[in-house]
Amino acid sequence: MLPARRALISVYDKRGLEELARGLSRLGVEIVSTGGTLNFLEEKGIAVTGVSGVTGFPEILDGRVKTLHPKVHGGILANRAVPEHLEALAAHGIDLVDVVVVNLYPFRETVARGASFEETIEMIDVGGPTLVRAAAKNAGDVVVVVDPEDYPRVLRALEGGGVAPETLRRELAVKAFRHTASYDAAISEWLAAQDFQSPPDVFSEWKTLELRRERVLRYGENPHQGGAVYSIEGGPGVLGGFAALQGKELSWNNLLDADAARKMAGMFDEAPEAAVIIVKHNNPCGIGRGRDLAEAYRRAVATDPVSAFGSVIALNREADGVLAEAMADLFVEVLLAPGFSPEARERFAAKKNLRLIECPLYRPHAREIELRALDGGFLAQPPDGYPDAPLGWTVPTKRQPSPEERRALEFAWKVVRYVKSNAIVVANADQTVGIGAGQMSRVDSCRLAVEKAQLPVAGTVAASDAFFPFRDGPDVLIRAGVTAIVQPGGSKRDDEVIAAADEAGVAMMFTGVRHFRH
Repeated sequence: MLPARRALISVYDKRGLEELARGLSRLGVEIVSTGGTLNFLEEKGIAVTGVSGVTGFPEILDGRVKTLHPKVHGGILANRAVPEHLEALAAHGIDLVDVVVVNLYPFRETVARGASFEETIEMIDVGGPTLVRAAAKNAGDVVVVVDPEDYPRVLRALEGGGVAPETLRRELAVKAFRHTASYDAAISEWLAAQDFQSPPDVFSEWKTLELRRERVLRYGENPHQGGAVYSIEGGPGVLGGFAALQGKELSWNNLLDADAARKMAGMFDEAPEAAVIIVKHNNPCGIGRGRDLAEAYRRAVATDPVSAFGSVIALNREADGVLAEAMADLFVEVLLAPGFSPEARERFAAKKNLRLIECPLYRPHAREIELRALDGGFLAQPPDGYPDAPLGWTVPTKRQPSPEERRALEFAWKVVRYVKSNAIVVANADQTVGIGAGQMSRVDSCRLAVEKAQLPVAGTVAASDAFFPFRDGPDVLIRAGVTAIVQPGGSKRDDEVIAAADEAGVAMMFTGVRHFRH
């Protein structure tokens, strides 16, 4: 590679541009530029040549065509080690381009602010990606820079004789191709989401995801496995874009449980009561609600004090000092909340190993897709954001639930959605009492929910995430003292199950909706 003599600069993001351009000028590098970048450099008093002066052709079509010209791309793509390439350049009066500095129109940002279709189309950069790909293809001779954060080290490299080392050129080329791939992926995903068909297809034939590594974990699910965290480029980020305020590094299992706890807290987003969700191994082991967080916390812990040790906890509102005092004696791995008061931060600071995570409450959005890995592929589905509609529930039993039972049933139904199937939740109106999760038969989940209960079961209600295939499950719950049950209904043996409830004077409600969670 020869020392750099000419740089082509065309950027939308002007961060660090003045410093880069002045540095290149000090090194004797001629700067060629276009449009807004040209105007910016001229205003800063930096010597610059317009691309039209190189090509002998004006910018046309409102700037859509500026750099798409042999006198630009010939200078970028010529292989300096091939005499025929250099002879062709000389024959056509084309000068070499040694440095290409380009970043693209802000397509994702334009989409994010809700711009019109026509305006968004204009943010599809054509010349920029072409320049980037050409320079990256010829990284043996050309330095390509797409990220302003790389300007200082490129300048430092060129200051050492005008030649960037091969390792740096290759690294920047990889970054450049990823940059254009990400850009094209964003465009194709946006176009696929446009309402060209009615209704638009949530499961488009092609699904492009660009994942950015946020951090490398100490290990994965077990110490002998590696682990990392990736976020979807252009999305809100992992856990809605979280901030780790204190504590040890988050582990793989911490993050899985934090995601589950945050989603459960989102179920109580608009609730007037405070809610506290305690999660262990991706299942709730206690959920409580109350006038304040401290009361909700005490109710949540009472469900299963043993499992609460070493748990992950999520809140539906800002953590306060009273909650922090109530939690003083419990070892907790992670606490998530939409915010933390100064008093809470001060009190929690004494727990050096407690990880405090500040993140927004979870709200599913229209085109969100959940992916589950299979060997060789993925399953895809929208999240289970089906709205609760208690006014539409039916009562097939002779007895109607009382107002207090209805309140408890609605609470239990919220909780059972996030319990691993087969799922049974026994609860009163303000706290879970027993949870049966992940059993291979529904009757075993009923037994587990009753046996795990640390509080009296008599007078409680129960929720089942799917219908009861036999009456044995309700019989277990009824014998333990459950007075009302909510379930989807729809079994071939619904009559048998309803009869079991009627025999005991138990009220039952059908939701018509199943909430399996495998």
